[in-house]
Amino acid sequence: MAKNNWRYKMVTSEIENGVQTTNILSNNLGAKVTKFGIGGIYVAMTIIYLWFGGMKFTSYEANGIHGFVSNSPLLSWMYSFLSIQGFSNFLGVLEISVGLLIAARVFSPKLAILGGVLSTGLFFTTLSFMLTTPGVFEASLGFPAISVVPGQFLLKDLGLFVVSIFIVGTSLTALEHKNK
Repeated sequence: MAKNNWRYKMVTSEIENGVQTTNILSNNLGAKVTKFGIGGIYVAMTIIYLWFGGMKFTSYEANGIHGFVSNSPLLSWMYSFLSIQGFSNFLGVLEISVGLLIAARVFSPKLAILGGVLSTGLFFTTLSFMLTTPGVFEASLGFPAISVVPGQFLLKDLGLFVVSIFIVGTSLTALEHKNK
């Protein structure tokens, strides 16, 4: 059996200085896990956007985002010419489009870059709701305590904001390698 076979290395043990060890970190296991994770990020973000975007066409979701949008100086002006449902429908089209652009990374890094940039902008906007939405900070516990809803609900978008930047970066890298 060849010692370069990673399966062999995963199950063999060595005795060094009287201590038995098992070598499981060989043949780029970290690179393989990272590659799987990167693919998982693209799939997860696509699912999130398609699902959230699809929900925007329901009155349940339109009314659910109304409090965030109406308190936002970045977005509240849109209610001057769009209804609550009309704005939610617009956002639904945008979110589904972003999901499809991110999914397009399979064949076009350029499209995924656009999706990542739009996603970064969307999550920057939702993070700004932390400053404009009443009830985000829990005054009875003092700073930096935040409420479960809307505080913690919005704070999770910090992770999605950074994932969006990651999508832009990995797509740019793929485009750079494709053009070499």
